[in-house]
Amino acid sequence: MKTYDWIVVGNGLAGAAVGYELACQGFEVLVLEQSATADSATRYSYGGIPYWAGTTPVLRQLSAEGIERQRQLSAELGEPTEFQELDLLLPIETESDGDAIAQSYQKFAIPPQPISVAEACKLEPQLNPDAIGGALTVRHGHVSPTALVAAYNHGMARHGGDLEIAPVTGLVRIGDRVTGVTTPTQAYAAANVLVAAGAFSRQLRASSNRSIMLYFTQAELIRTPPVNLKLQTLVMPADLKRFALESAASQPEREADWQATDSDEDIVPPILDAGVVQFQDGSLCIGQISRARPSLNNDVDPAQSEAQIRAVNEAWVPALKYVPGTWHRCAVSFSRDGLPLAGPLPGVAGVYLFAGFSSPFCLLPPIARRFARWVSGGQDDLEDDLMAKMRPDRFA
Repeated sequence: MKTYDWIVVGNGLAGAAVGYELACQGFEVLVLEQSATADSATRYSYGGIPYWAGTTPVLRQLSAEGIERQRQLSAELGEPTEFQELDLLLPIETESDGDAIAQSYQKFAIPPQPISVAEACKLEPQLNPDAIGGALTVRHGHVSPTALVAAYNHGMARHGGDLEIAPVTGLVRIGDRVTGVTTPTQAYAAANVLVAAGAFSRQLRASSNRSIMLYFTQAELIRTPPVNLKLQTLVMPADLKRFALESAASQPEREADWQATDSDEDIVPPILDAGVVQFQDGSLCIGQISRARPSLNNDVDPAQSEAQIRAVNEAWVPALKYVPGTWHRCAVSFSRDGLPLAGPLPGVAGVYLFAGFSSPFCLLPPIARRFARWVSGGQDDLEDDLMAKMRPDRFA
């Protein structure tokens, strides 16, 4: 039986990116994905690259590296990623304090600029001028999530990496070391196993003697087929509520709530952030409701959720009333401090965690490259420092 240097569990953006970068370092790599059509966070992502939004020196450097990686990845990987840069429009609701919201953006590396309602409608002619009191705008990157993953897979294959569709059912463990994984049909041996399965990575708690401070929201959104409606911008709310929800849900006093993995109870109240993004094929992603619940399999009313999402977004972009679409849900992982959990899993050797990325399309490409260099022994002082900041046991 072949023994791989690295088995990567999960072929979302995290697994695809790190699988490619590990293969580039000369490692024998196998990426395993449970389904070719999994309802993953990557598949239903907006694909936005907020390279302007770094708030700390580390995040600003990674953001700068991220946009540079995205600008050249298509040529490097040999497949289109549908990368583009366009205007991000951040409408401000009529009853909100526009000055206070604009001031809150001054902490970012490139603060979005305030514009009038008329200027906002000039940037995005589909916008309803009566529904907003103003807006902010900034240049923003964008890719097709599925195209980017396919391009990473193509690049990995060119470096000799393997991709197989098979659900991982467990880790093979001998003493205090993981030596591979099992699937329903066979076992695979590896010197190292990297779990990049997003919210499902939290199930690794059973393999470690320490808690894994990884959390997730259930994101609900609408995806459409290609439509005749043409948007000129990406539209997202200026007063974004999702990050406040993540912060509240991951406070230390909430940790006990996350242990009730069969509970459908909200750890904090759900939020709805309006937003609509159009891909190059004309399809739309319209969002989104975010719920923080400890169960990955909980009941919601899809029709009710879809109606709520449509109502909020149609107020801003009335033409959305006429587009067909299908409600979807996916689990989106995050950490307590905005940096991912990337590094060796405490308590057991040979297994690594790679999950919890906020702004993944911006941060993942540079972090995946730096991680692969770090495990190959070719790191510099910055990589040592960065990996220390992202260790999964840093909250102990």
